[in-house]
Amino acid sequence: MALVMVIEDEEALGLMLKYNLEKEGYEVIVESRGAKALGEVEKYAPSVILLDWMLPEISGVEICKLIRAKPDIKNIPIIMLTAKGEEEDKVKGLSAGADDYVTKPFSIPELMARVKANMRRAPEIMTVKELKFEDIRMDLVTKKVYRGDNYIHLGPTEFRLLKMLMEEPKKVFSRDFLLKNVWGINIYVETRTVDVHIRRLRKSLNEYGPDYIRTVRATGYSIDTQPQEEE
Repeated sequence: MALVMVIEDEEALGLMLKYNLEKEGYEVIVESRGAKALGEVEKYAPSVILLDWMLPEISGVEICKLIRAKPDIKNIPIIMLTAKGEEEDKVKGLSAGADDYVTKPFSIPELMARVKANMRRAPEIMTVKELKFEDIRMDLVTKKVYRGDNYIHLGPTEFRLLKMLMEEPKKVFSRDFLLKNVWGINIYVETRTVDVHIRRLRKSLNEYGPDYIRTVRATGYSIDTQPQEEE
């Protein structure tokens, strides 16, 4: 069953969309908070996203840009929902990476047709099901991490950090890059927050094997078999 994510802060509209999409046979998740939306997209990797232009905390256009900057979710079709009908606004939404644009008020049959059309055009989203480095294995479908035969419980932030490191082993990621791509550009946290979560990640992983999280002095972090450098 295909999953559609609706990112819409107007409760009545969100429920109406959920009802009609479920009638068409889709599984539906409704998220009303813009700041939480990106993490939910990463978690569920929906087949199509219906994204409202005007959201609290962060706009739909900014969410669209953030999704397009994430390699594992950047190809998900995005249909913008908005009351803005001017040509300039449509161009702005499409330039941010939206695949389609529907102006409120819209007809449900038209919207359903657009959902189906975008779903047909969509590439396979999850081409990689699993990441491996030495004896560490990440199941990207179930969101579980194993070291050998041992299950490693990680929080969502540690999971995203490890995933980024394992996608490009031996590459050194700066703290600023990790902040932008793991926490998001509109989340205001200190750079040293990365160090705190790296320590938590190390503690969880190292319970069942050697330390592969390498600290590169004054630069950042990588996953590598070389000895790590303490700062």
